[in-house]
Amino acid sequence: MTPIVLDTNIVLDAFVFDDPAARPLKQALAAHQLQWIATKAMRDELARVLTYPKVTPRMAFYKVTAAHVLAQFDGQAELVDTAPKAPVTCSDADDQKFIDLAVTHQAVLLSKDKAVLCMKKRLLALAVKAQVAIDLIV
Repeated sequence: MTPIVLDTNIVLDAFVFDDPAARPLKQALAAHQLQWIATKAMRDELARVLTYPKVTPRMAFYKVTAAHVLAQFDGQAELVDTAPKAPVTCSDADDQKFIDLAVTHQAVLLSKDKAVLCMKKRLLALAVKAQVAIDLIV
């Protein structure tokens, strides 16, 4: 099974905003049909983002708590060691950890971030397919 790496916005789409485009991903994760890998730094980022003033009202609207979202993460993501720096660098330093992990594990990287998606060709040369969740064929 090819591992997948999810950036924080994809996790929010699936577990906070219930984005219809992320539902197949959410269902595949719940059924353990995908091997989602992540690091402690990714979990820490998610926990921090869940406290942002733009996110907390949306969580209230969708009736989810930070504890619920983090429980989904904990129950479905496999924590792995922090990856070494990849031979490619993202223009958004916050996204580098996702790229590093995907390159190290030759994983599929799910992201909507333009800084990541503009690197598709360079990542493909490193055996990493970067794509948006809606493109995921489960």
